[in-house]
Amino acid sequence: MSKTDWNQYSLETQAIRAGQNRTQEAEHSIPIFTTSSYVFNSAEEAALRFTGKQPGNIYSRFTNPTVSAFQERLAAMEQGQRCLAFASGMAAIMAVGMGLLKAGDHVVCSRSVFGNTVLMFQNYFGKFGVETDFVTLTDLSAWEAAIKPETRFLFLETPSNPLIEIADIEALADLAHQHDCLLIVDNVFCTPVLQKPLNLGADLVVHSATKYIDGHGRCVGGAVIGNDELIENNIYPYLRTGGATLSPFNAWTFLSGLETLAIRMKAHCDNAFELAKWLQQQPAVEKVHYPGLEEHAQHELAKRQQSHFGGVVSFELKGGKEAAWKLIDATQLLSITANLGDVKTTITHPASTTHGRLAPEVRLESGITDSLVRISVGLENINDIKADLLRGL
Repeated sequence: MSKTDWNQYSLETQAIRAGQNRTQEAEHSIPIFTTSSYVFNSAEEAALRFTGKQPGNIYSRFTNPTVSAFQERLAAMEQGQRCLAFASGMAAIMAVGMGLLKAGDHVVCSRSVFGNTVLMFQNYFGKFGVETDFVTLTDLSAWEAAIKPETRFLFLETPSNPLIEIADIEALADLAHQHDCLLIVDNVFCTPVLQKPLNLGADLVVHSATKYIDGHGRCVGGAVIGNDELIENNIYPYLRTGGATLSPFNAWTFLSGLETLAIRMKAHCDNAFELAKWLQQQPAVEKVHYPGLEEHAQHELAKRQQSHFGGVVSFELKGGKEAAWKLIDATQLLSITANLGDVKTTITHPASTTHGRLAPEVRLESGITDSLVRISVGLENINDIKADLLRGL
């Protein structure tokens, strides 16, 4: 780990400099350490490493210099004490559950999370005696009413996927702590460039690095950030044993993604804001979901909690699923894919893709109608994006 206090530097500088520990080769770029194991100088040193009495690399399932560099850099940007990286965003959420939960525990989760997150809490943690109640993201009284003596943590995404609703992180953190619970926030849509949940009272932050952190649709990975004690005592033991390991190559890719993250996020937000305003003017569009619009229910909260409004826009079309699919199929430039956070604009139909495995009544309860289209606005010229959408509008 670097001895530098990265809190004295701005996020843009952290994103470029944090985490690098040069080898004797004095390289300027962080290298990829493609090794599964490490050689010890003696049997005693090996024993000290394995017992944790001496710091250093042991085995790349849980210690690797390239992965460590990514972890240190992202922790600095989120202003957390420690970060652990995982093989995917879902693996990161699994690690949180496996590290913190036991049979008989209870979780309160936003209804407006990624479909696979819902399925993980319901179908997998539920198998092992963990109960989950799902509540409306923006209804603080619903969160409070759902908390039980067995509740271990509250879990949410903000902004939400795909309706871009905003939760009051500070209020939820206060509520969780009043009931001796933790607050865990998935920060994938905002990244630390737009929002820092730990500074607002959250206990853990989760990322799918696959999205904006990579930014180019190349690799899959995830991360969990929090204070050292919480990570060391709960999340790290699961990583060491469970093996949901981020590869050194993917960590290296994410490191380069972080270097341009601040610049990219500003450009994503600028394009998304302009697109949202333009979509409001289209006769075929019933409603636009984007927190930058004054009509958005949490517009003022988004202004207070985030530094910008994000790069994802969703909207509902007149004509239901037929109109949504027609629009998507008519595009020639946009990529029809469920991934987001890419420099290339992507378009998807959430009801039949990201949330398609949920029961229809669950989707409707979450506000995900058949007419809903989600766009992750990329960095192409905004006029070209508009022109492509006009083919189907």
